[in-house]
Amino acid sequence: MPSRPVHKRKKKSKKKVLSPWWVAGALGLVLVGVLLPHWLAGDGPETGAAVPGNYRHFVVDLSHNNPRKVQWDSLKVVLDRQGNTSRDIAGAKLILPLSHVVMKATEGLTHQDRHFDQWWADAGKAGFSRGAYHFFRSSKDPAAQAKHYIGRVSLTHKDLPPILDIETVHGGCTREELNQKALQWLQAVENHYGRRPIVYTGDSFAQEWLGTEITARYPLWIARYNPQPPRTKDWKWWQFTDRAVVYGISAYVDLSVIP
Repeated sequence: MPSRPVHKRKKKSKKKVLSPWWVAGALGLVLVGVLLPHWLAGDGPETGAAVPGNYRHFVVDLSHNNPRKVQWDSLKVVLDRQGNTSRDIAGAKLILPLSHVVMKATEGLTHQDRHFDQWWADAGKAGFSRGAYHFFRSSKDPAAQAKHYIGRVSLTHKDLPPILDIETVHGGCTREELNQKALQWLQAVENHYGRRPIVYTGDSFAQEWLGTEITARYPLWIARYNPQPPRTKDWKWWQFTDRAVVYGISAYVDLSVIP
């Protein structure tokens, strides 16, 4: 007799159960895929620091620490109804122009900010009043630092005077030595451009380190991240935050006011 065919029992397929961690990871990748183009396009924080008082003249300060992408034809300070810097044009209480755009040019004896040349040219084409600053190194020769700045920065009649950023002490410099060296830089640069430089510094640094031969002669741009104005006397500009939002720049920036 022919043998009966053997019917093999089909094995039931096991359904794969996805790990919640795998699902979360997949969702994370999807979100990155959706949001990344916006991040790369420069979408940054929507709200920044509040503007103290009723100031209406602003200075933005840029360096390599900021994103390279700047929309020069769009730069403006937008204030919401709470007085915060904002990116929301539609909900703005005030929309104000920038009075000046300042950028880091040089530091020490040889360093030049990597964005400076392009930004300087772009800001000029956009019609902004520009400013260029030198970050001072008290451990380096001040005459050579002045020469470095002069060799990199060309100013027009529309531009701000030269700016010296002096906020740290290097190489065990005493207070007297620091002031002597800073004055060498200031005098050399003033002689070259025929314009009295601006001195940028911190509120406490100005009082503890800078002598009256600097603070009484040169316009002071004081950094004080506080709702209250600088304690240093006779300041001209006040950098009140490093967490401002400026329309046209994709991340937080340093923002100053002018009385």
